[in-house]
Amino acid sequence: MELVHSMTAQAQKPTRTPSNTSTSTSSSTNNSVSKAAGKAGIAAILAAMGPGILTSFAGMDAGGIATFSTSGASFGFTMLWTIPIMTLLLVVVQETSARMGCATGKGFASLIRERFGVRISALAMLALIIANFAVTISEFAGIASSMLLFGVPIYASVPVAAIGTWILTMSGSYRRIEKILLVISSVFITYIVSGVIGKPDWNMALYKTVVPQLSTSTAYISLLVASVGTTISPYMIFMVSSNVVEKNLDESDIPAQRADNVSGAVAQSIIAWFIILTTGAVLFPAGIEVNSAADAARALVPLAGQYASALFAIGLVGASFLAACVLPGITASAVCEAFGWERGADRTWHEAPIYRGIITAITILSALIVLIPNIDLFGILMVAQIINGIALPVLLVCMVLLASDKHLMGPYRNGKIWNVLTWFVVIAVTLLTIVMFAMQALGI
Repeated sequence: MELVHSMTAQAQKPTRTPSNTSTSTSSSTNNSVSKAAGKAGIAAILAAMGPGILTSFAGMDAGGIATFSTSGASFGFTMLWTIPIMTLLLVVVQETSARMGCATGKGFASLIRERFGVRISALAMLALIIANFAVTISEFAGIASSMLLFGVPIYASVPVAAIGTWILTMSGSYRRIEKILLVISSVFITYIVSGVIGKPDWNMALYKTVVPQLSTSTAYISLLVASVGTTISPYMIFMVSSNVVEKNLDESDIPAQRADNVSGAVAQSIIAWFIILTTGAVLFPAGIEVNSAADAARALVPLAGQYASALFAIGLVGASFLAACVLPGITASAVCEAFGWERGADRTWHEAPIYRGIITAITILSALIVLIPNIDLFGILMVAQIINGIALPVLLVCMVLLASDKHLMGPYRNGKIWNVLTWFVVIAVTLLTIVMFAMQALGI
């Protein structure tokens, strides 16, 4: 005890620096500690990154590429100004969802059940299953149409893609799956390269990115609504929070998750910008209209060359495959979480039969439907769009209420500024949804 008191007393005594050498050593030590802390911080950010980037890129699927391709082909650079705004909307939604997962250790589906009850949770899960199933069908359709450009028949590309996505999703380790999907995401760089090959007017593109170009055209408004709808989808909210929980991230990882989600949103927006840039620079001046991403890739051949077309098609294959891997898994994870069933990529069939069964059913049925001759894929996508349009505003309201709950979130709840931003997203999405339904009712 005396030794402890002696050491304490000595520690409390002021010490003097006898020479400049000592000062230099102390400074060097402090710098080393500072550098070590910096490295630890960077390492922590890199370790926590993944969920936000994957979710953003999964949103840039066949439907998203088709929407932005159509925007560029129909209106040139006119809609580039929407990209920064949609980046902000995406950051708000994903950051909030990730923060909820880190602060509570629970996914969005579990939080909905606990706060709003089983009935609301069941309705949300039903909407999610139907919508995600329809969108998964579109991903296999995207793979089929893009592989046709390389001469690969549908009856070969779709089964191989279905088997590949199923094996990857069932591979048994979330971290391994995440790494593989992040590598697949690198395929999006093809859109940047194809944009450069298209030789656009960079000054005009940058000008129209910062200066809004408005139009009362019904086609313009329709594409504006579709752009927001493809940028923010219900499954994104579930996916971000679920992946955060899968990685066992907590409150200390919130800054890293914020960096992850901002990075993902910005990267996705850059890809969307380059897709509009490419089709706006090449197809719009030629008066060529497209209805799908495959149409855009095909139309680029005589105007921008075989390389630009091939890169565009490769990007579509990669994007569709990535989303086809993600959608069945996130659907199964959300449903199992909502009802308290075992889930996770590391669970066996015996441990999580419902989780693995949902993934298998969605993958097989989606692929089989695409193989049906003369199937109305557009009608299926319209059903998905309607369901997403109804569900998204409701889920966003649930998200805001949960993120603002001080008993649930504690010091990590929404602040005043963030609450304003989240309610702005809710109102904007709701108004655009009303516009979408109005246009559909009028047959526009």
